[in-house]
Amino acid sequence: MTPTLAQLRYLVAVADCRSITGAAASVFVAQSALSRAVQAMERDLGVDLLARRGRGVDLTPEGARVVRLARTVLDAVEAIDDIGTPHGLGARAALSLVTTPTLALDLASELVHTFTERHPGLDVRLHQYDSREAVVQELTQGRAELALVDLPLDQDLSTHYIQEREVVLISPAGSALPDPLPFRALDGLPMVLPTPGTGRRTEMEAMFSCLGVRPVPCLEVDERLGWVTGVTDGRGSLIWYRDVVARAFGSRAEIRSFTPPLLRPVGIAHARRPLSRAARAFIAHARHKAPVREPSR
Repeated sequence: MTPTLAQLRYLVAVADCRSITGAAASVFVAQSALSRAVQAMERDLGVDLLARRGRGVDLTPEGARVVRLARTVLDAVEAIDDIGTPHGLGARAALSLVTTPTLALDLASELVHTFTERHPGLDVRLHQYDSREAVVQELTQGRAELALVDLPLDQDLSTHYIQEREVVLISPAGSALPDPLPFRALDGLPMVLPTPGTGRRTEMEAMFSCLGVRPVPCLEVDERLGWVTGVTDGRGSLIWYRDVVARAFGSRAEIRSFTPPLLRPVGIAHARRPLSRAARAFIAHARHKAPVREPSR
């Protein structure tokens, strides 16, 4: 039998969330209903699409191929739906999206640009807030429908994985540090850090504690300009995303990967309630740009 659109949506949700529970929450169906739908698709196709592992799931090779095709099908359905949407008549549909300045710099701006090109009848209002905590507050208080944020989140929100970004160490020119950098080298290293008590500083301190290292704060500041000048003035090193470093520092600093590589997932979050058509279309567009992680053979 041919898979239904609902089954395809459920399977893509499982691929994005890597768990049956998370997928069910993201598409607003009972976990048992989603499981039955995916199992029925596996029976109809005669192949295993998912490999269960503890509380999570991985895609089988066949499952990865089906997910790629499913994204194409679901995108086509969204495009067909858009044909019936009047353009230029009356008020345009608007979507409120919030994020941090770091993610707005490249990822959010790229997604908004490509999305509005594809959906000219929809407006995306992108707002920036200095911290992830402020972004999440906009969601929980109903002032925004979607947020582009670092994952995971502790709050009771639905999340959709988009991509992983590499976290690197940016140091003053001439720093005598190994490349790539083992985590133990952070112990005693002068560093530019967010101010104590902020969400980002708390996350970093938890990471340092887990790694068993104690960097030395040389500058504590929350403004990104302060981060850049703190490094370029030679005061200390900074932990930041690789894909924003080139724009911020150019050739004025040294960039080192960690060993093993340090990756941070990024995704879209929203309150656990039905979404507008514009929000659903934006999530589908963003997830389509995230690569399917192929299982190892």
